[in-house]
Amino acid sequence: MPAQSLDPRTRRSRTALEAALCEILTEHDLTQISISDITKRAGVNRSTFYEHYTDVHDLAAAACTKMFDELVAAAPMFGLYLPAPGRSPENPLPQLFSHVAEHAQLYRTLLGPDGSARVINHLLQRIAIAAHVNRNLAKTSASTHADDPTEIPHDPEAAFVAGAVLATVIDWLLRGCPGSPQEMGAAVWPHLVGAASVTGFGALPLAAGPGTV
Repeated sequence: MPAQSLDPRTRRSRTALEAALCEILTEHDLTQISISDITKRAGVNRSTFYEHYTDVHDLAAAACTKMFDELVAAAPMFGLYLPAPGRSPENPLPQLFSHVAEHAQLYRTLLGPDGSARVINHLLQRIAIAAHVNRNLAKTSASTHADDPTEIPHDPEAAFVAGAVLATVIDWLLRGCPGSPQEMGAAVWPHLVGAASVTGFGALPLAAGPGTV
């Protein structure tokens, strides 16, 4: 539900519940958290919870939307456009891995073995949308993904990018984040650029830069 459509009371309740879950996730795995744990921490009753969310996993996806969108925005060239001949594509992945490292405990809890498939699917969708929008709206000047559609047409290339990036992030998290964000970005980026050259992601030249979509 868009934030602007919420009345102040609803917004306060949702904010309190989402903040409570994020706090508890620093202490316990998602599978160990109950609705009662969350409502007690948030200072609201159980019926209020069910006015806004179906279960803990639904709340987790909503609570992490802002963080997930920050993750997507951390790598503005998810569209994988190749630059004009003679120019090297800028590598946005160190920004992405730096963002993940900053929130490593929370991401590890949500995306690890005891995390939530629903949350993982939510993040996959957000990255795929970003890749799709970047490719199809390459000439716009938008700097964020705030106005992305909630759904996109079947786009195998965007799904490929999302899966490859997220799988790499999860593997890095579960191994204790070996290598710096800069090293990870340098290791992964050539493979994504190579994929772009054979999937058509590079069909429209785009000079990438900070904030470029």
